[in-house]
Amino acid sequence: MNKTQLLSILIPVYNEQAYLAKIVDRVIQAPISENLRREIVMVNDASTDRTVEVMESLQNKYPDLIRIFHQPFNQGKGAAIRRAIQEMNGDFAIIQDADLEYDPNEYPIVLRPLLEGYADVVYGSRFATREMRKVLFYHHKLGNLFLTHLSNLTTGLDLTDMETCYKAFRGKILKSIPLRSNRFGIEPEITAKIAKRGLSVYEVPISYHGRRYSEGKKIGWKDGISALMTILKYWIIDDCFIDSAQNPQLHHSMEQCRNFSRLIIKKSVPYFGLKILEIGSGIGNISKLLPQKERLTLSDDKEENLTILRNSYEGNAIVDIQKIDFDSSPSFESAYDTVLLYNQLEHSADPVKTLRYIRSFLGQDGRLIMIIAKECGLIKPLKTFGGLQRRFSKKSIRNLLDQSGFQLEVCETFNFPGQILWEGKRLFDSQNETRFGRFSLKCFDTFLPWSDWLGNFGRNIPYLKNLGANYFIVAKQKEVIL
Repeated sequence: MNKTQLLSILIPVYNEQAYLAKIVDRVIQAPISENLRREIVMVNDASTDRTVEVMESLQNKYPDLIRIFHQPFNQGKGAAIRRAIQEMNGDFAIIQDADLEYDPNEYPIVLRPLLEGYADVVYGSRFATREMRKVLFYHHKLGNLFLTHLSNLTTGLDLTDMETCYKAFRGKILKSIPLRSNRFGIEPEITAKIAKRGLSVYEVPISYHGRRYSEGKKIGWKDGISALMTILKYWIIDDCFIDSAQNPQLHHSMEQCRNFSRLIIKKSVPYFGLKILEIGSGIGNISKLLPQKERLTLSDDKEENLTILRNSYEGNAIVDIQKIDFDSSPSFESAYDTVLLYNQLEHSADPVKTLRYIRSFLGQDGRLIMIIAKECGLIKPLKTFGGLQRRFSKKSIRNLLDQSGFQLEVCETFNFPGQILWEGKRLFDSQNETRFGRFSLKCFDTFLPWSDWLGNFGRNIPYLKNLGANYFIVAKQKEVIL
């Protein structure tokens, strides 16, 4: 990291008049990298003691470092953190409780995996191996370990301390995660979502100086029950993305459906070569299912997505990450025998130009594999429905490939559950045609594994065989006749 970047220290505050001034002084004095500067974002969760006076005094003392915000009424730690995330400006962020349980002098330990570029999220664990620890209340530790193990069971992570306060993030990633929990359920919620996002997570040992209830500790057994319910809730529900101007379709795209991704790969595998290039990999929802043979190149045109991909495949000698912009010239030294273009061509302003560009990546015997939106509709055509710039018919696909220097090898209709989903959306919610709700997508993805069987059943029925929201396309370069 060469240029100076900003670290946002997020402090949710509720009735902390006794400890707030001391912890803020420690935060300001805490050692951080010389390439980092800090901002402190404090959110008062409608405190009823002298906390507000202390906050204002600190802001007057450190006007260039501290920004304070006030919740209109008491909502909980999760809501205060959510507000702090909205207000922060940092390239990196770390959550800091407004008491003395966690030591800011350990920021370098927690931030190191982020600053060195191989982590997206870092957890500071109170239970990982270290030289010295404060003896904790047994039942508190038992409860934490139970929730951590249950969280690990549902997320597939191997954390030792899911409930820790010290969680550090890349700023853009943290801002892209929707948080719903108002109280302490934010800990298992954010853990479930970073796991489903496939982010690169590291854990480091930290010290912990737990306080008693008489000293102001607020978490109780009801919060444990709430955390348990939150773990189960986000095991079932996929709610991992906030729409943004940079990636407006990210949250509600069918690419976030895991069974849909598996179906795409299942259809593509027979045509894979040894050197594979995926165009428009995003954050790697489909990429992680691709085989790693001689060479696998993942690409995107957005830097935030490329950062996530690089962190996910750090040190992998087979996989490399490239930025591909259709307005620039290709810069690859050798050709690929397989190029994947999944759900991308519908968004292209000039599909012919895009395919000619992609053709420059392919060797003479290489194949282009595409998933594209099919022109369909039971009542009226589904063309730009769903935020797409276009859909395609078989005739338009043939013409497009011919103009681009390809010849069609395979063109199959598939994903008829997707067409039913679109038709139902248009019929029952025509005012919001560009988005699907989480429940609709979950039902779609749950039902999708049955679609192969039903699709095979309907292939011999004239009308049913044409149902489907997508085409699966395989094309190869035209043979050069000398």
